Amino acid sequence: MKVTDHIKNANGKTLFSFEVIPPKKGTNIQDLYDNIDPLMEFKPPFIDVTTSREEYVYVDKGNGLLDKRITRMRPGTVGICASIMHKYQIDAIPHLLCGGFTKEETEYVLVDCHYLGIDNVVALRGDARKDEPYFVPTKGGNAYASELVEQINSLNNGKYLHDDVEIEHNYDFCIGVAGYPEKHMEAPSLVTDLKRLKAKVDAGADYVVTQMFFDNKKYFEFVDKAREVGITVPIIPGIKPIAVKRHLQILPQVFKIDLPQDLIDAVEDCKDNKAVRQVGIEFAIQQSKELKDAGVPFLHYYSMGKSDNIKAIASALF
Repeated sequence: MKVTDHIKNANGKTLFSFEVIPPKKGTNIQDLYDNIDPLMEFKPPFIDVTTSREEYVYVDKGNGLLDKRITRMRPGTVGICASIMHKYQIDAIPHLLCGGFTKEETEYVLVDCHYLGIDNVVALRGDARKDEPYFVPTKGGNAYASELVEQINSLNNGKYLHDDVEIEHNYDFCIGVAGYPEKHMEAPSLVTDLKRLKAKVDAGADYVVTQMFFDNKKYFEFVDKAREVGITVPIIPGIKPIAVKRHLQILPQVFKIDLPQDLIDAVEDCKDNKAVRQVGIEFAIQQSKELKDAGVPFLHYYSMGKSDNIKAIASALF
């Protein structure tokens, strides 16, 4: 079922969803199931599955020279989606990236999703590779998320990249995109960032999921400004509970977001990460309650592979 249909059928009730990361190569998928299982009591309509882009590794050739090779440490997003759908009988949503994929490779992924009955995808530009100072489009790939949305929407309308195919079963993907309440780190202003979000919606995006934020005021203001520029699709808040002390440095550095001073003070007062995890849970519960009272369509949690804190938060809300 499409995310937009889940929202429509909820009749104003706030729903619960979360995001998982594929296991690293060599890891059993049971580890992923073990973290999903405790959250199923809250009846999530869907689970997002992230996609990792390619990285370069250097292999010693034995003659003093290094061979540069491409690798992906967390492959298998579409396969994991299929296994989640089969095991739990709920929707699974793969993330699609511009970075690291040609348009042809993207089309193949979409064909596989169609075969598997996957109704939703999230279209993202993706980050720069670790060896790049800024994002460089893949040769033959999409440079912007809006272009990726256009490609998906074209397939929805029966248009393949190169082949003239008589379609018996139409593609009808529901397309999600990312939004940034505190603006994307590369955007010169929030106004510019909202224009880029509007371009994604105009290209065919059906809903928005926000990057994590810790100040609900910034989310509410973001939604208001998005509506002012003509963005009418649902805007789902993304929430991540603080879990370790070093998040105070890592999250602002990586995601260019601000943390409320009361949260910072509470974390700094903690003697260990166990106490930090509890602070993160309590803060996320209060944050989520305010969002739920405001009637947001979903509360979408970034679980990052661990579910105990997400379960504690959901238990207080659903």
